[in-house]
Amino acid sequence: MKKVKLIWALLRVLLPESAVRLLYGGALPVVDGRQADPKAQAVADLVGLVRDPAVQPTVEDSRVQLAGFVEKFDAPCREPVTRNDMTLPGGDGPRPARVYVPADCDEAQSLPTLIYLHGGGWIQGSIDTHDALCAKLAVRAGVRVVSVSYRLAPEHPFPAAAQDVLASYLALLERAEDLGIDPAGIAVGGDSAGANLTASLMHSLSEAGKPLPRAQLLIYPAVDARLTSASVQALQDHPLLSLPRMQWYMDQYIPQGQDRLAPEISPLMSTHLAGQPQGFVLVAGHDPLWDDGLSYAAALEQAGVPVTVKQYPGQIHGFLNLTKVIPQADEAIFDAAEWLRGALNTAA
Repeated sequence: MKKVKLIWALLRVLLPESAVRLLYGGALPVVDGRQADPKAQAVADLVGLVRDPAVQPTVEDSRVQLAGFVEKFDAPCREPVTRNDMTLPGGDGPRPARVYVPADCDEAQSLPTLIYLHGGGWIQGSIDTHDALCAKLAVRAGVRVVSVSYRLAPEHPFPAAAQDVLASYLALLERAEDLGIDPAGIAVGGDSAGANLTASLMHSLSEAGKPLPRAQLLIYPAVDARLTSASVQALQDHPLLSLPRMQWYMDQYIPQGQDRLAPEISPLMSTHLAGQPQGFVLVAGHDPLWDDGLSYAAALEQAGVPVTVKQYPGQIHGFLNLTKVIPQADEAIFDAAEWLRGALNTAA
């Protein structure tokens, strides 16, 4: 019986959106008035059948699952782009990085640049799982993208990842001319845990009086370790990102005794929001982090920081990495790229 359910769930994931909507009829979940996108719900239902919510995976299993999920359900970048691997300084030594340049640009020319930090709950994800997303952002925004890796927990708990991000950012600033980076046109961004590290970096740079980038790109950011928001409570059993899974991620990432409300972990608590660069915050309505993103955008705006908020009320956490099966994911990438193009004043 379970095998039949799995086959049926996979068919819903692979069928066209119009057919999936008919199959669900009026049975799509609604959270605070936000109805689930049919393709997003199909993915959620499939994950709910594959994952046993009562069983927490090992860290290694979790890493394998994420890599396999992205490989199956994220379409590669179809536009021409040049990739080059390199290393950057980290907190305890060199870290891998990957540079993306639109194929119609000279690799040596000075270009606005997005420094990208991958998501994955601080314990998983890599420059490979986010390869397609970074390539698409590079081409569609007309910018260089430098995808930076960082040490993962639990082998390297906080503050290792934050230290790696800071070291890589400062190294890129120092080597901007050699790498063809326009130092006046730098953005930093990421998704989920990568967005958390982006916001954490903005706090640390502001607190230390170090040069800030021109823009920050935050895709479904995790910014409040209390995990008590209305959307977290309403979606605490969501198959993609349940409350127990978020708690498990944090337990791997944050050492015992560490204050979880420190702004380097919970950037919503930062007292250094004023003067930060303009921001783009993307949120998904069937993602427990919906309120995290909206609350952080509001806090930035209250501090006088210009913020563009893009809401996808029917979407799920991680949907920008699921472009093969969720059509709206490509729309979201175009929206982020369009904002990035304008924020960095790249040519149309």
